[in-house]
Amino acid sequence: MTTRSHASSLQLARETRERFVAATEGVIAPVARAIRERLTALASQTGNAREMQENRDGFLLFESHATNWASLSQTAWRKALVNSAVDDTPTNSLSRLELIGDEVVEPGILSSRLAQVIQDKASFELNDLRLRIQHLENTSELGAKDILKPEALAKVLVDQWLAAGLSRGLWTKVQDSVQLHMVDVVVAAYKDANAFLIEKGVMPEIDLKSFVKRTGGNVSNPMPLGGSFAGGPGSASMGMGAAPHQGGRGGFNAPPGSFAPAAIGVGMGRGSSGMGGSGVTGADATGGSPLVIARQRAQGVLLNLKRFVTARIGGDITQPRVPGAGGFGEGAMGGGAGGGAGGAGMGVAAGAPAFAAAIADAEAAYQMMASRYVVGDEATALHQTAAELRRRTSELKRKAPTTADKATVEIVALMFQAILAEERIPFSARVWFARLQMPVLRVAIAEPEFFGTLQHPARMLIDRMGSCVMGFDAAAISGSALEGEIRRVVQVIEQYPETGQRVFKLVFDEFVVFLNKYLTQSDSTQRVMSVAQQVEQKETMAIQYTIELRKMLNDMPVREEIREFLFKVWAEVLAIAALRYGGQDEQTVTLKRAASDLVWAASAKPNRNDRTRVIQDLPKLLQRLRQGMSLLGIVGDPQEAHIKTIGATLSDAFLSKTESIPPAQIEAMAKRLANLEDFVTDEGATDLPLDAASIELLLGVDAASIEVVPDTGTKVGEDMLAWAHDLQVGTWFMLDHNDRVNQVQFVWRSERKQLHLFASSDGRSFLIQVGRLASYLQAGLLVPAEEETLTVRATREALAKLDANPERLLN
Repeated sequence: MTTRSHASSLQLARETRERFVAATEGVIAPVARAIRERLTALASQTGNAREMQENRDGFLLFESHATNWASLSQTAWRKALVNSAVDDTPTNSLSRLELIGDEVVEPGILSSRLAQVIQDKASFELNDLRLRIQHLENTSELGAKDILKPEALAKVLVDQWLAAGLSRGLWTKVQDSVQLHMVDVVVAAYKDANAFLIEKGVMPEIDLKSFVKRTGGNVSNPMPLGGSFAGGPGSASMGMGAAPHQGGRGGFNAPPGSFAPAAIGVGMGRGSSGMGGSGVTGADATGGSPLVIARQRAQGVLLNLKRFVTARIGGDITQPRVPGAGGFGEGAMGGGAGGGAGGAGMGVAAGAPAFAAAIADAEAAYQMMASRYVVGDEATALHQTAAELRRRTSELKRKAPTTADKATVEIVALMFQAILAEERIPFSARVWFARLQMPVLRVAIAEPEFFGTLQHPARMLIDRMGSCVMGFDAAAISGSALEGEIRRVVQVIEQYPETGQRVFKLVFDEFVVFLNKYLTQSDSTQRVMSVAQQVEQKETMAIQYTIELRKMLNDMPVREEIREFLFKVWAEVLAIAALRYGGQDEQTVTLKRAASDLVWAASAKPNRNDRTRVIQDLPKLLQRLRQGMSLLGIVGDPQEAHIKTIGATLSDAFLSKTESIPPAQIEAMAKRLANLEDFVTDEGATDLPLDAASIELLLGVDAASIEVVPDTGTKVGEDMLAWAHDLQVGTWFMLDHNDRVNQVQFVWRSERKQLHLFASSDGRSFLIQVGRLASYLQAGLLVPAEEETLTVRATREALAKLDANPERLLN
């Protein structure tokens, strides 16, 4: 790593923020255009008279204020760069809490929804950038107003929206469009910032193992790792949301952050113990796709947990431990704040050796029990594991140094009780899930945002493994490569207890790579994937070849019959030839040359030499045209019809009844055709004509085992397309296709994200085009087999037990 002075390090951090602002301020104008398009679409809808009037009023209001909003937002965003540099506001002081009104809380909720979406997409990039900036500035956390935090830009946009005279209600109508146009830009800006710092020699490799220093007793770690991320989503910048007993009215004066969307979310339906009260649901309050609503409900579960615990221990377990804050902060451990102790194991060991030893003993006990598991004795093993879990939990709570630690132990234990009791997880897999309790407890203590965000790597790993295995029966899992990978993942996590969430992120990425291979390893699936991928490539190339041919002929006086033939037939011929033989193969080059030869032959021939040449070359030209059409499957009468049309045009050219084309233009076209692949991009290649016949035609494969579900041209919302693109490989769904419901697993997505493959347990495959997939999601014909992720459901069940028996939290 490059050695530099403190001043130069600070300067580099400033330059990084300047690049980030420069990279993101340009998105404001496109977002304004997207908002206008969304409001225009709403204004043109018919239906309820009152809604129609509201939509028209909203469109007119935005039209009169759009320019002002964009200008104010760009100015405020640049100004935020200055404020970020001088921000020294404490981010975790409980003394700053005070009751405030809706006019402060509700805008914060709006901005935090946007911040949450950004956090969803940029979690890992943002964490790496945070680590690098903290290294440069020698700090333990980013400031509350740091422009690198997702909530900073989101807050600017919402604040200036209201300052420009636009309403909160209007924002909720366009927020999905804002998110769709912002997320990719902001994520790219985070990636660019990381690349810039790496280029400057700032932590080029954030290598997990380089942070691990294992010893037999006390752990020492020269560079904090787990603690460095303590201020992630759901940390000190996160708002307290609505007061638990006021039905969503009022709140606390802590700046709402990336988790605050759940402040309006769906509670448990209980009004007692701060469990959510009677506030409006996420669906009623925000609208949006089922995916958005499901995330808001999930976030609502986490917020309800936060409310419950805060009401009983006087502090927030989703934020770093604050020394001296009463019962919540006494004797807090350094690992939580990230400054003094490093990772999860570090924080526990440094602050309370007896507590750390108890966790280590519990972990060893779980490993021993797992090693004694005998196939066929599931009931006994399950009972023994549950009893041991309860006993170890009581022991850990007795040795926990703070009330926050006691609460954390109880909540994690209840979550894993729920996971252990989940009968849809094959027992052989549950044994390994149970062994994650102690590593997760370490992380939850040292990195409290585990309870504040759905994107914590530990949650993401458990959820991904859970969503995959819950669709298989026990026989399919036991002894399989999938079970072996889960075992490997757990063992790796156990080997590196000091590294906090980074080991979870590492094995999560590895598990995803494994899953992509594991789910597509069968010969039948490989065949379907190969066919589908080549179909996508062929159709994409055909579209792009058509575009290029149109450009070439744009200023040429070519007969319409020849144009149609080249655009609709010959572009596909060239595409399939390039796919089968390669773009520069002799056969493909010959077919490319046939296109320019046809254009020349179809131009006027007043010169005797030209007419002689046409007569000599025509048989070869017609032969190449027939070969190309045969390659495409156009034979018999359809082929003869094309030849007849072309022949009539060439006869007119021979008699100079067509226009003349300069030889230089023909030569330029021939050269461009010869290197056509150099001009082809993926832009605009979205509508692929897909059916079973085209698959069989392309590769001669019997498509009987493939249920091809092509696009139908039905318009779907951008939010549904975004949902389709966000589906995770390995997840199980219920597919209602042709009045038959199938349980299917999402196993593959093509490179250009146009084709999606789902496999059912009976060996059938469904190849669904992205537009149709989005319409199926929109119509409820494709629904997740599980409404909630494993950790969200476990948290909900834990919360229900705590609500019924609040005393158990600290007893």
